[in-house]
Amino acid sequence: MNQLDVVGVRVEMPNNQPIVLLREVGGDRYLPIWIGPGEATAIAFAQQGMTPARPLTHDLFKDVLEAVDQELSAVRITDLRDGVFYAELVFASGVEVSARPSDAIALALRIGTPIYGSDAVLDDAGIIIPDEQEDEVERFREFLDQISPEDFGTSSQ
Repeated sequence: MNQLDVVGVRVEMPNNQPIVLLREVGGDRYLPIWIGPGEATAIAFAQQGMTPARPLTHDLFKDVLEAVDQELSAVRITDLRDGVFYAELVFASGVEVSARPSDAIALALRIGTPIYGSDAVLDDAGIIIPDEQEDEVERFREFLDQISPEDFGTSSQ
């Protein structure tokens, strides 16, 4: 298993399909996983440290684990079959529970639990993005975050 960090949530164009992007710690592979909009929001909220007025599903699950004194020790992305990713929640007690990766990631971010990806999953679905290409992509994203449609006004000729 390889430890993964959550880079963030992106939207794939032209389909507007959310993707959570994970990066191999100490490696050069990225793992994109297509997710639903609700899970994308839950992951983005957790990354930004946002706490809703009322607990969302992943916040509730975290609160329940604390209330019953259960420790989530790891999240593992274990398999990729027919284009579907599979994950497991691993508890300190040794219990393992099957989960969708998006839900497992949203929970892990709230609790601070490490996320791991199997070698097979990273070999099958991991992509390598050279550092210089990633820097360029990140600069472009920052540029897009700072502009508005009005910045592309027409000029009279």
